[in-house]
Amino acid sequence: MGHVGRYWTIDQNNRLVCELCPRLCKLRDGQRGMCFVRQRIGDVLVLDTYGRSSGFCIDPIEKKPLNHFFPGTPVLSFGTAGCNLACKFCQNHDISKSRQQDSLAAHATPQMIANAALNAGAKSVAYTYNDPVIFLEYAVDVADACSARGVKNVAVTAGYLTDHSRPEFFGVMDAANIDLKAFSPEFYKQLTASEIGPVLESIDYAVNETDCWVEITTLLIPGENDNETEIRNLATWVREVCGPHVPLHFSAFHPDHKMMSHPRTPIETLLKARRIALEEGLHHVYIGNANHKIAQSSYCHGCSALVVGRDWYELSEWNLDTSGTCKKCGTQMHGRFDGAPGDWGRKRKPVRLVAPKT
Repeated sequence: MGHVGRYWTIDQNNRLVCELCPRLCKLRDGQRGMCFVRQRIGDVLVLDTYGRSSGFCIDPIEKKPLNHFFPGTPVLSFGTAGCNLACKFCQNHDISKSRQQDSLAAHATPQMIANAALNAGAKSVAYTYNDPVIFLEYAVDVADACSARGVKNVAVTAGYLTDHSRPEFFGVMDAANIDLKAFSPEFYKQLTASEIGPVLESIDYAVNETDCWVEITTLLIPGENDNETEIRNLATWVREVCGPHVPLHFSAFHPDHKMMSHPRTPIETLLKARRIALEEGLHHVYIGNANHKIAQSSYCHGCSALVVGRDWYELSEWNLDTSGTCKKCGTQMHGRFDGAPGDWGRKRKPVRLVAPKT
Protein backbone atom coordinates (compact mmCIF):
# COMPACT_ATOMS: atom_id res chain seq x y z
CA MET A 1 0.00 0.00 0.00
CA GLY A 2 2.90 2.35 0.58
CA HIS A 3 4.15 4.14 3.66
CA VAL A 4 1.53 5.93 5.75
CA GLY A 5 2.12 9.66 5.54
CA ARG A 6 1.70 12.48 8.02
CA TYR A 7 0.05 15.92 7.89
CA TRP A 8 -3.49 15.24 6.73
CA THR A 9 -7.05 15.46 8.00
CA ILE A 10 -10.51 14.36 6.84
CA ASP A 11 -12.87 17.27 6.22
CA GLN A 12 -16.63 17.45 6.70
CA ASN A 13 -17.20 16.33 3.10
CA ASN A 14 -15.11 13.18 3.70
CA ARG A 15 -12.25 14.50 1.60
CA LEU A 16 -8.73 13.84 2.81
CA VAL A 17 -6.87 17.14 3.01
CA CYS A 18 -3.10 16.88 2.65
CA GLU A 19 -1.57 19.56 4.86
CA LEU A 20 2.07 18.94 3.97
CA CYS A 21 2.29 21.85 1.52
CA PRO A 22 0.19 24.95 0.89
CA ARG A 23 -1.69 23.33 -1.98
CA LEU A 24 -3.87 21.52 0.57
CA CYS A 25 -4.92 18.93 -2.01
CA LYS A 26 -8.37 17.50 -1.27
CA LEU A 27 -8.54 13.84 -2.20
CA ARG A 28 -11.19 11.20 -2.70
CA ASP A 29 -10.23 7.56 -2.36
CA GLY A 30 -7.59 6.65 -4.94
CA GLN A 31 -6.75 10.23 -5.89
CA ARG A 32 -3.22 11.61 -5.83
CA GLY A 33 -2.07 15.07 -4.90
CA MET A 34 -0.43 17.37 -7.42
CA CYS A 35 2.96 16.01 -6.35
CA PHE A 36 1.70 12.63 -7.67
CA VAL A 37 3.48 10.62 -4.97
CA ARG A 38 1.05 11.19 -2.08
CA GLN A 39 -2.19 9.26 -2.51
CA ARG A 40 -5.34 8.60 -0.56
CA ILE A 41 -5.98 4.90 -0.04
CA GLY A 42 -9.08 4.28 2.02
CA ASP A 43 -8.97 6.75 4.87
CA VAL A 44 -5.22 7.26 5.03
CA LEU A 45 -2.61 9.16 3.05
CA VAL A 46 0.32 7.13 1.77
CA LEU A 47 3.70 8.05 0.30
CA ASP A 48 4.38 5.54 -2.45
CA THR A 49 8.00 6.54 -3.10
CA TYR A 50 9.19 5.65 0.41
CA GLY A 51 12.34 3.55 0.06
CA ARG A 52 12.54 4.06 -3.70
CA SER A 53 15.16 6.52 -4.83
CA SER A 54 17.06 7.74 -7.85
CA GLY A 55 20.41 9.35 -8.45
CA PHE A 56 23.04 8.29 -5.89
CA CYS A 57 26.10 10.23 -6.90
CA ILE A 58 28.90 11.76 -4.88
CA ASP A 59 29.13 15.48 -5.70
CA PRO A 60 31.08 18.42 -4.31
CA ILE A 61 29.03 20.22 -1.66
CA GLU A 62 29.50 23.44 -3.66
CA LYS A 63 27.25 21.97 -6.36
CA LYS A 64 24.14 22.09 -4.15
CA PRO A 65 25.13 25.04 -4.00
CA LEU A 66 26.48 25.44 -0.47
CA ASN A 67 29.67 27.49 -0.18
CA HIS A 68 29.77 27.90 3.60
CA PHE A 69 29.04 24.33 4.68
CA PHE A 70 32.21 22.26 5.08
CA PRO A 71 33.76 23.50 1.81
CA GLY A 72 35.45 20.98 -0.44
CA THR A 73 33.72 17.96 1.08
CA PRO A 74 31.84 15.20 -0.80
CA VAL A 75 28.07 14.81 -0.50
CA LEU A 76 25.97 11.80 -1.46
CA SER A 77 23.06 13.11 -3.55
CA PHE A 78 19.76 11.37 -4.22
CA GLY A 79 16.11 12.07 -4.95
CA THR A 80 12.84 10.35 -5.76
CA ALA A 81 10.09 11.24 -8.23
CA GLY A 82 7.42 13.93 -8.29
CA CYS A 83 7.21 17.57 -7.19
CA ASN A 84 4.69 19.92 -5.60
CA LEU A 85 5.55 22.82 -7.89
CA ALA A 86 4.97 23.14 -11.64
CA CYS A 87 7.94 25.24 -12.75
CA LYS A 88 7.88 25.83 -16.49
CA PHE A 89 11.67 26.20 -16.39
CA CYS A 90 12.40 23.03 -14.37
CA GLN A 91 15.87 21.73 -15.15
CA ASN A 92 15.26 18.35 -13.51
CA HIS A 93 11.83 17.74 -15.04
CA ASP A 94 12.71 14.21 -16.15
CA ILE A 95 12.80 13.30 -12.44
CA SER A 96 10.61 15.86 -10.73
CA LYS A 97 7.70 15.50 -13.14
CA SER A 98 8.06 11.76 -13.69
CA ARG A 99 4.92 9.66 -13.41
CA GLN A 100 6.93 6.45 -13.62
CA GLN A 101 8.42 6.06 -10.17
CA ASP A 102 9.39 2.40 -10.66
CA SER A 103 11.43 3.13 -13.78
CA LEU A 104 13.50 5.69 -11.90
CA ALA A 105 13.73 4.06 -8.52
CA ALA A 106 16.10 1.73 -6.74
CA HIS A 107 15.34 0.07 -3.42
CA ALA A 108 17.05 2.12 -0.73
CA THR A 109 16.29 1.92 2.97
CA PRO A 110 17.39 4.76 5.25
CA GLN A 111 20.09 2.51 6.68
CA MET A 112 21.37 1.63 3.20
CA ILE A 113 21.73 5.31 2.32
CA ALA A 114 23.50 6.15 5.57
CA ASN A 115 25.87 3.20 5.10
CA ALA A 116 26.55 4.19 1.49
CA ALA A 117 27.49 7.70 2.59
CA LEU A 118 29.83 6.34 5.24
CA ASN A 119 31.44 3.83 2.89
CA ALA A 120 31.97 6.52 0.24
CA GLY A 121 33.53 8.93 2.73
CA ALA A 122 30.78 11.50 2.21
CA LYS A 123 30.51 14.23 4.84
CA SER A 124 26.79 14.64 4.18
CA VAL A 125 23.74 13.38 2.29
CA ALA A 126 21.79 15.75 0.03
CA TYR A 127 18.08 15.38 -0.62
CA THR A 128 17.92 16.85 -4.12
CA TYR A 129 17.00 16.34 -7.82
CA ASN A 130 13.35 16.67 -6.82
CA ASP A 131 12.02 18.46 -3.76
CA PRO A 132 12.43 16.44 -0.56
CA VAL A 133 9.41 18.18 0.95
CA ILE A 134 7.10 15.75 -0.87
CA PHE A 135 8.89 12.70 0.57
CA LEU A 136 9.19 14.18 4.05
CA GLU A 137 8.60 10.93 5.95
CA TYR A 138 11.33 9.15 3.97
CA ALA A 139 13.70 12.13 4.23
CA VAL A 140 13.24 12.34 8.00
CA ASP A 141 13.97 8.64 8.45
CA VAL A 142 17.05 8.84 6.22
CA ALA A 143 18.21 11.92 8.13
CA ASP A 144 17.81 10.15 11.46
CA ALA A 145 19.82 7.18 10.19
CA CYS A 146 22.54 9.47 8.87
CA SER A 147 22.72 11.57 12.02
CA ALA A 148 23.12 8.40 14.10
CA ARG A 149 26.22 7.63 12.05
CA GLY A 150 27.67 11.14 12.12
CA VAL A 151 26.66 12.03 8.55
CA LYS A 152 25.22 15.51 7.98
CA ASN A 153 21.94 16.20 6.15
CA VAL A 154 21.39 18.76 3.39
CA ALA A 155 18.08 19.77 1.79
CA VAL A 156 17.84 21.34 -1.64
CA THR A 157 14.29 22.65 -1.63
CA ALA A 158 11.85 25.25 -2.88
CA GLY A 159 10.62 25.62 0.70
CA TYR A 160 6.95 25.15 -0.19
CA LEU A 161 5.68 23.83 3.17
CA THR A 162 2.95 24.64 5.65
CA ASP A 163 3.34 25.76 9.24
CA HIS A 164 2.42 22.18 10.22
CA SER A 165 5.26 20.40 8.39
CA ARG A 166 7.97 23.07 8.40
CA PRO A 167 9.37 22.36 11.91
CA GLU A 168 9.84 18.62 11.37
CA PHE A 169 11.45 19.04 7.97
CA PHE A 170 14.00 21.70 8.87
CA GLY A 171 14.48 20.18 12.31
CA VAL A 172 16.41 17.21 10.88
CA MET A 173 18.46 19.19 8.35
CA ASP A 174 21.95 20.50 9.09
CA ALA A 175 21.91 22.75 6.02
CA ALA A 176 19.53 23.80 3.27
CA ASN A 177 19.75 25.62 0.01
CA ILE A 178 16.33 27.15 -0.51
CA ASP A 179 15.21 28.39 -3.93
CA LEU A 180 13.81 31.89 -3.91
CA LYS A 181 12.74 31.69 -7.51
CA ALA A 182 11.88 35.35 -7.86
CA PHE A 183 10.69 38.24 -5.74
CA SER A 184 7.35 38.58 -7.46
CA PRO A 185 3.97 37.01 -6.67
CA GLU A 186 3.14 37.11 -10.38
CA PHE A 187 6.24 35.10 -11.28
CA TYR A 188 5.38 32.42 -8.73
CA LYS A 189 1.79 32.21 -9.91
CA GLN A 190 2.46 32.20 -13.65
CA LEU A 191 5.69 30.21 -13.88
CA THR A 192 5.53 27.85 -10.89
CA ALA A 193 1.78 27.57 -10.17
CA SER A 194 2.46 28.39 -6.53
CA GLU A 195 2.66 31.34 -4.15
CA ILE A 196 5.68 33.24 -2.84
CA GLY A 197 4.36 33.78 0.70
CA PRO A 198 5.01 30.28 2.09
CA VAL A 199 8.50 30.29 0.58
CA LEU A 200 9.42 33.53 2.33
CA GLU A 201 8.00 32.11 5.55
CA SER A 202 10.10 28.96 5.18
CA ILE A 203 13.29 30.92 4.62
CA ASP A 204 12.55 33.19 7.58
CA TYR A 205 11.76 30.18 9.77
CA ALA A 206 14.79 28.11 8.77
CA VAL A 207 17.21 31.00 9.23
CA ASN A 208 15.83 32.50 12.42
CA GLU A 209 14.21 29.63 14.31
CA THR A 210 16.37 26.57 13.63
CA ASP A 211 20.02 25.51 13.76
CA CYS A 212 19.94 24.69 10.05
CA TRP A 213 22.55 26.57 7.99
CA VAL A 214 20.76 28.26 5.07
CA GLU A 215 21.90 29.55 1.69
CA ILE A 216 19.53 30.97 -0.92
CA THR A 217 19.52 30.53 -4.71
CA THR A 218 17.72 32.52 -7.40
CA LEU A 219 17.77 31.25 -10.98
CA LEU A 220 17.83 34.36 -13.15
CA ILE A 221 15.68 34.02 -16.28
CA PRO A 222 16.11 36.76 -18.91
CA GLY A 223 13.06 38.99 -19.08
CA GLU A 224 11.30 37.26 -16.19
CA ASN A 225 13.04 38.00 -12.88
CA ASP A 226 16.29 39.75 -13.76
CA ASN A 227 15.32 43.41 -13.61
CA GLU A 228 17.26 45.67 -11.26
CA THR A 229 14.32 46.69 -9.08
CA GLU A 230 13.32 43.11 -8.34
CA ILE A 231 16.90 42.09 -7.57
CA ARG A 232 17.34 45.04 -5.20
CA ASN A 233 14.09 44.21 -3.45
CA LEU A 234 15.10 40.56 -3.11
CA ALA A 235 18.54 41.42 -1.71
CA THR A 236 17.03 43.95 0.70
CA TRP A 237 14.57 41.36 1.98
CA VAL A 238 17.37 38.84 2.55
CA ARG A 239 19.41 41.43 4.45
CA GLU A 240 16.54 42.65 6.61
CA VAL A 241 14.87 39.31 7.36
CA CYS A 242 17.74 36.81 7.24
CA GLY A 243 20.76 38.99 7.90
CA PRO A 244 23.62 40.13 5.66
CA HIS A 245 25.64 36.99 6.44
CA VAL A 246 23.27 34.60 4.63
CA PRO A 247 24.81 33.68 1.25
CA LEU A 248 22.84 34.42 -1.91
CA HIS A 249 23.53 32.61 -5.20
CA PHE A 250 22.43 33.85 -8.63
CA SER A 251 22.40 30.98 -11.12
CA ALA A 252 22.24 31.00 -14.90
CA PHE A 253 19.15 29.68 -16.69
CA HIS A 254 19.41 27.49 -19.76
CA PRO A 255 16.45 26.69 -22.03
CA ASP A 256 14.56 23.68 -20.73
CA HIS A 257 11.16 22.03 -20.23
CA LYS A 258 8.44 24.52 -21.25
CA MET A 259 10.72 27.53 -21.72
CA MET A 260 12.88 26.38 -24.61
CA SER A 261 12.45 29.68 -26.46
CA HIS A 262 14.03 31.76 -23.68
CA PRO A 263 17.72 32.64 -24.08
CA ARG A 264 20.44 31.56 -21.71
CA THR A 265 21.33 33.98 -18.95
CA PRO A 266 24.38 36.05 -19.95
CA ILE A 267 27.17 36.07 -17.40
CA GLU A 268 26.94 39.87 -17.44
CA THR A 269 23.42 39.57 -15.98
CA LEU A 270 24.70 37.37 -13.15
CA LEU A 271 27.57 39.72 -12.37
CA LYS A 272 25.25 42.72 -12.37
CA ALA A 273 22.87 40.98 -9.97
CA ARG A 274 25.81 40.14 -7.72
CA ARG A 275 26.96 43.76 -7.73
CA ILE A 276 23.46 44.99 -6.86
CA ALA A 277 23.12 42.52 -3.97
CA LEU A 278 26.51 43.55 -2.59
CA GLU A 279 25.48 47.20 -2.86
CA GLU A 280 22.39 46.35 -0.82
CA GLY A 281 24.60 45.13 2.01
CA LEU A 282 24.87 41.36 1.61
CA HIS A 283 28.27 39.96 2.60
CA HIS A 284 28.40 36.86 0.41
CA VAL A 285 26.95 36.80 -3.11
CA TYR A 286 27.87 34.15 -5.68
CA ILE A 287 27.07 33.19 -9.25
CA GLY A 288 26.38 29.66 -10.50
CA ASN A 289 26.12 27.67 -13.73
CA ALA A 290 28.89 29.90 -15.06
CA ASN A 291 32.60 30.02 -14.33
CA HIS A 292 33.98 33.23 -12.81
CA LYS A 293 36.55 32.76 -10.08
CA ILE A 294 36.06 36.18 -8.48
CA ALA A 295 32.29 35.76 -8.26
CA GLN A 296 32.50 32.17 -6.99
CA SER A 297 35.10 32.81 -4.28
CA SER A 298 34.48 33.87 -0.68
CA TYR A 299 35.77 37.05 0.93
CA CYS A 300 36.09 38.14 4.55
CA HIS A 301 33.37 40.66 5.39
CA GLY A 302 35.75 42.23 7.89
CA CYS A 303 38.77 43.03 5.71
CA SER A 304 37.66 41.88 2.21
CA ALA A 305 40.54 39.41 1.96
CA LEU A 306 40.09 36.34 -0.22
CA VAL A 307 39.45 33.48 2.21
CA VAL A 308 38.20 30.67 -0.05
CA GLY A 309 39.16 30.59 -3.71
CA ARG A 310 36.99 28.59 -6.12
CA ASP A 311 37.30 27.53 -9.74
CA TRP A 312 33.96 25.99 -10.60
CA TYR A 313 33.58 23.51 -7.74
CA GLU A 314 37.25 23.11 -6.96
CA LEU A 315 38.91 24.95 -4.08
CA SER A 316 42.15 26.85 -4.62
CA GLU A 317 43.13 29.40 -1.93
CA TRP A 318 42.23 28.75 1.72
CA ASN A 319 42.87 31.51 4.23
CA LEU A 320 40.74 30.43 7.19
CA ASP A 321 42.01 28.91 10.40
CA THR A 322 40.61 25.70 11.84
CA SER A 323 37.62 27.45 13.40
CA GLY A 324 36.68 29.34 10.23
CA THR A 325 38.12 32.76 11.08
CA CYS A 326 40.00 34.98 8.65
CA LYS A 327 43.78 34.52 9.02
CA LYS A 328 44.33 38.17 8.13
CA CYS A 329 41.99 39.96 10.53
CA GLY A 330 40.41 37.29 12.75
CA THR A 331 36.81 37.89 11.61
CA GLN A 332 34.63 34.80 11.97
CA MET A 333 33.25 33.48 8.68
CA HIS A 334 29.57 32.59 8.95
CA GLY A 335 28.78 28.99 8.12
CA ARG A 336 29.94 25.54 9.17
CA PHE A 337 33.70 24.95 9.13
CA ASP A 338 35.74 22.18 10.68
CA GLY A 339 39.51 22.28 10.34
CA ALA A 340 41.12 21.98 6.93
CA PRO A 341 39.02 22.13 3.76
CA GLY A 342 38.00 19.00 1.92
CA ASP A 343 39.78 18.00 -1.26
CA TRP A 344 36.97 16.35 -3.21
CA GLY A 345 37.27 18.86 -6.06
CA ARG A 346 34.81 18.84 -8.95
CA LYS A 347 34.44 15.05 -9.33
CA ARG A 348 31.06 13.39 -9.77
CA LYS A 349 31.03 9.72 -8.85
CA PRO A 350 28.01 7.41 -9.26
CA VAL A 351 27.28 5.18 -6.26
CA ARG A 352 25.61 1.79 -6.23
CA LEU A 353 23.76 0.91 -3.05
CA VAL A 354 24.19 -2.55 -1.62
CA ALA A 355 21.57 -4.22 0.53
CA PRO A 356 22.86 -5.51 3.88
CA LYS A 357 23.53 -9.24 4.10
CA THR A 358 20.90 -11.25 5.90
